Amino acid sequence: MAKGTVTFNQDLCKGCALCVAACPKQIVVIDNNKINKKGYNPATVVEMDKCIGCSNCATMCPDAVITVERD
Repeated sequence: MAKGTVTFNQDLCKGCALCVAACPKQIVVIDNNKINKKGYNPATVVEMDKCIGCSNCATMCPDAVITVERD
């Protein structure tokens, strides 16, 4: 199965959680322990090794803060 690496520009993330809902592996979460420069809790990946590189999260992001690279 394909693998991927997800990168978030966390300073631009508004924490809308559309990426969380779009992730079929449920590895994208809102980081409630971090607040970015805009005052939001940004999204992050908790188990990168489970990422399949589908890019659903990046496709759903209205602010284009997510980059997915397939391995």
